[in-house]
Amino acid sequence: MSRRYFGTDGIRGTVGQYPITADFMLKLGWAVGRVLSGKLAGQEGRLKSRQSPRPKVIIGKDTRISGYMFESALEAGLSAAGADVSLLGPMPTPGIAYLTRTFRADAGIVISASHNPYQDNGIKFFSAEGLKLADATELEIEAELDRELETMPPDQLGRAVRINDAAGRYIEFCKSTVHNRLELHGLKLVLDCAHGATYHIAPNVFRELGADVSVIGAEPDGLNINHEVGSTHTERLRDAVLARQADLGIAFDGDGDRVLMVDAQGSLVDGDEILYVIASDLQARGKLNGGVVGTLMSNFGLAAAFEKADIPFERAKVGDRYVTEKLVANDWLLGGEASGHIVCRHVQTTGDGIVAALQVLAVMVREEASLAQLLDGFEKAPQSLINVRLPTGTDAGTLLKSDALHHTVEAVERELGDSGRVLLRPSGTEPLIRVMVEGRPRFDVQALAQRIADSVETLIA
Repeated sequence: MSRRYFGTDGIRGTVGQYPITADFMLKLGWAVGRVLSGKLAGQEGRLKSRQSPRPKVIIGKDTRISGYMFESALEAGLSAAGADVSLLGPMPTPGIAYLTRTFRADAGIVISASHNPYQDNGIKFFSAEGLKLADATELEIEAELDRELETMPPDQLGRAVRINDAAGRYIEFCKSTVHNRLELHGLKLVLDCAHGATYHIAPNVFRELGADVSVIGAEPDGLNINHEVGSTHTERLRDAVLARQADLGIAFDGDGDRVLMVDAQGSLVDGDEILYVIASDLQARGKLNGGVVGTLMSNFGLAAAFEKADIPFERAKVGDRYVTEKLVANDWLLGGEASGHIVCRHVQTTGDGIVAALQVLAVMVREEASLAQLLDGFEKAPQSLINVRLPTGTDAGTLLKSDALHHTVEAVERELGDSGRVLLRPSGTEPLIRVMVEGRPRFDVQALAQRIADSVETLIA
């Protein structure tokens, strides 16, 4: 069965446009409650150990204004299905994954559109184990959405409570992911919280570990999330790092599951480079336990560096859920994306920007080295990524099957030969076609990518 609502990272779209509407979220909450109730009914042994057979669900959100509306709608739907709800308020996505496990909840719900602007919002889910939902469970939820909503009898309705110490719990968890004697005294950091879900958490984590912390992008007003700040707009962070002569800049996205960095010289450090630093350290200490998972977007240079270091490397489809699936299948510990989703399975179940940043800082402290020094010798192949926005209603799959586009891509691939590659794919979270061209320095990858992007633009004109 094909999925109607779920994409690669939950359900996402423009607020007010179906399905990102209050009435759909009410029905979605009810459908989730129904599916969870059905699963619990088949776990008699577990139910005997619980005071209540009702499913337990926690809900967290980022800072966009529409989160209040969707939080209330989901809460109502879950209650109507007989599920108990715990409300966390603003909380990074990985924090919700962690708290889903620690509260022994049956599911965690995140209200967020990640790095998208405030006009968008979305819903993504975590299982009781803190992992993204399996495809089969998402299909079960979609099937329930076709049923008529039926409210449980009053004595079987779910209850709702608000968790007041959620931020403190997650702060302590983040600190626990590095050695208990790690101190960041003497390090000057600049954090960019994207006016998002890390604004009240990340500064405390790094300050409590001893760092001298300056913060930008930590004044959310419901409308400014990701606006010219965060991991998708690192210019302000670079300027702040240079102006304050900081050792490192750390940029999160709106929901805190991505991280990019700026070194002391103002150079941007992406997810591939962060993976290289963490993997090299784990290997040197005999703790890598296998290889590393990247994605189809991971740079040539990363694969070459791991081959040279004798570190196994595999590519997954784009999306942190697919990275995690391959990590679990291989029983490996580390994977991620160039965009900054870094999964450190030895300490966390999902991509976590704060945790990944702490892993890098721990290496810097242990090695008494700057980030630039840790990356010495790692060379990325030149890469160009162009996003082509699609008009409403355009079917990306049909577009990508166009003969004219296929001929353009073939021509570029012939020019690159074995010294580069082309990747053309639809975004799983936005109405975009992503055009990526990568090659050795002798190629003008920007011009080659633009040639393909122009071909896409011609088709949708």
